Amino acid sequence: MDSIRAAIEEHWRASESGDIRTEHAIYADDATLDYPQSGERFRGREKIAAQRGGHPAERHFTVLRITGADELWVSECIISYDGAPTYSVSIMEFAGGKVSHETQYFAEPFDSPESRRALAEPMPGRDIRRA
Repeated sequence: MDSIRAAIEEHWRASESGDIRTEHAIYADDATLDYPQSGERFRGREKIAAQRGGHPAERHFTVLRITGADELWVSECIISYDGAPTYSVSIMEFAGGKVSHETQYFAEPFDSPESRRALAEPMPGRDIRRA
């Protein structure tokens, strides 16, 4: 378990520093990456790396939380594209110590609706966005 957590932490550090080789070392050769919101599926470490390497924006990664056990791990991150934050949830499934399948979801921040403001409090370390 500690070795998988360490590999995930290394993956995100490499993502932030632009170390493409280390970023993608976590994936099995035949890994699959799914982006459900766009309907895209990428098969194989080479295609996963190529689609990320071709991204035109300046990207930065802030890991908020990594949690998991055994073969299933989840990372919550903020990925900034040219300074604009996007929340991301990465679900990694491991086999043989490598990611065999990853699903990533992305969402832009949004303002809290008036109808919930009196009920909500800010999450630790984050502001509630107001319109």
